[in-house]
Amino acid sequence: MDSEWKSARSDRMTALSSSQQLAAPARSPSSAVSLLPTQQEIAFFLNVDFVSHVALVAVVEEGGRPVIVGGGRYIILQPGKAEVAFAVIDERQGQGIGAALMHHLAAIARESGLKELIAEVLPDNVPMLKVFEKSGLRLSTTREARVVHVALQLL
Repeated sequence: MDSEWKSARSDRMTALSSSQQLAAPARSPSSAVSLLPTQQEIAFFLNVDFVSHVALVAVVEEGGRPVIVGGGRYIILQPGKAEVAFAVIDERQGQGIGAALMHHLAAIARESGLKELIAEVLPDNVPMLKVFEKSGLRLSTTREARVVHVALQLL
């Protein structure tokens, strides 16, 4: 797979997403039925500062045009600690995209002086848990009924 890793700058993401539907967080069944992101959600995802909010995307050529196939980000919650999250389109899962995003984000986080990345993962999302387990970082998890809390030490 020929892929390209890009920072998720606002100008780049706007151009790449103009021909694609943006992924939005799932909304509860009791809320509005729209799956389109709000303007506030779009602004949040596009306006990263690469200090407290870092985002990367994986881009491949499909049909002669660039297509985003995955993305990852971290957001600093407190000094030394950030929450990390990933999304890879179904057709591209199992190809190492999540692992590559994890590798790049961990390197950026380490260079920025962060000590820990945390995540909340659904217990049945075994592929994501494996990405964290195989990251090479010291891992600790706490399981609850509906979530697995993951902590990765960067030092």
